[in-house]
Amino acid sequence: MSTQAAAIALQDHAALWSMGEIGASDVVNAACDALVAGLDTPALRILAACTRAEADYDVHDLLPEALDELGLAFYPVGSEAGQEAVARALARRMLAGELTPREFTFRIHQRHGHGLPLTERLAELDDEYDILEYGDRTVDQVDAEVVAEARRLAAHPLQPSGPA
Repeated sequence: MSTQAAAIALQDHAALWSMGEIGASDVVNAACDALVAGLDTPALRILAACTRAEADYDVHDLLPEALDELGLAFYPVGSEAGQEAVARALARRMLAGELTPREFTFRIHQRHGHGLPLTERLAELDDEYDILEYGDRTVDQVDAEVVAEARRLAAHPLQPSGPA
């Protein structure tokens, strides 16, 4: 894994964790992967050294500093920037085959409804899956549009740390 890919993965894990999508031990695993890939800062080493038992207690304090040292953003819980970061992380997961297009749109729609402008089209596509039997579109057509939306979201570069 390249250092850029490791930074993206760590940023994604941080966003997913801060919004309650994954557990703290997943963040520690991403920190370990980042170290193996060549990213190295004092706070990242401490974060990667957490045991599973310590992760639930320590990630909250260690993660913001580790991200800051790497020039990555930490998104406060409930922030719109954090919600957008989660949508981008889920898009990358779908493109990597970890989620189906249908699962991806369902999670986005369930989390944000039609209220997040960045993911509005994905919420609409989730609705389209529900009415396929009544229209003239196929699953493959909707899947293709979901993949295109996911690529658009995933192409967004990492944002530098700062106000979220």
